[in-house]
Amino acid sequence: MPKTIAFIPARYGATRLPGKLMKILSGKTIIRRTYESVKNTGLFDDVFVVCDDERILTEIQAAGGKALMSIREHESGTDRIAEVAADIDADIIVNVQGDEPFIDKVALEDLLHLFQNEEVQVGSLRLPIDAPERIQDPNCVKVVCDRYGKALLFSRAAIPHVRDTEAPVQYYQHIGVYAFRKQALMTFTQLPVSPLEAVEKLENLRLLENGIPIHLAIVSHVGLSIDTQADFDKAEKWLAHLSTENNL
Repeated sequence: MPKTIAFIPARYGATRLPGKLMKILSGKTIIRRTYESVKNTGLFDDVFVVCDDERILTEIQAAGGKALMSIREHESGTDRIAEVAADIDADIIVNVQGDEPFIDKVALEDLLHLFQNEEVQVGSLRLPIDAPERIQDPNCVKVVCDRYGKALLFSRAAIPHVRDTEAPVQYYQHIGVYAFRKQALMTFTQLPVSPLEAVEKLENLRLLENGIPIHLAIVSHVGLSIDTQADFDKAEKWLAHLSTENNL
């Protein structure tokens, strides 16, 4: 069996919700909830949080988890985990963002299932979307794939563009959870920023522009990620409702 390690990149600073990973969500920090959610799936040989701040390091270690400090400054979470993964024995490396406290086990299983195909070097997830506001939202990254589930293009724009309104179309949101064979991860982080990546600010485009295919599993649910204060408020309300139901 391939050795599968999950890494959770955790940067303290955040543009839209500063310090969000250390915000208390119904009694626990967001980063602790994410760590526990990933650990409790039972899918991984080990789970590490890779952080840039002593507060996050202390929080995870106090919860009995494994945390490592990255030494260098990084543009992305993928670069952050690659720094520490280089010295860790692993066949498949999964990158789960630190703001995913409700990450779905089934979605992660579907992601890992992709690697039963020996040709798959990089895997990720896509979610069908129909709401017009999501399709037009540049913060909701869209992806189009070929018939074999390999990404053709990622974009913040609404792709595909509908010219023929009679033709059927299904939009997919890209879910930013990745899995790499270790060598593919090392190769990716040694490549320079690519032209489309620079324009769209989407690191997955660096892979496509360098001829490295990304296979995507279709999922129906991934769990709420926390990127804004509105997301945080929604998560608090959901957990409060869940707690009330369990106490009935």
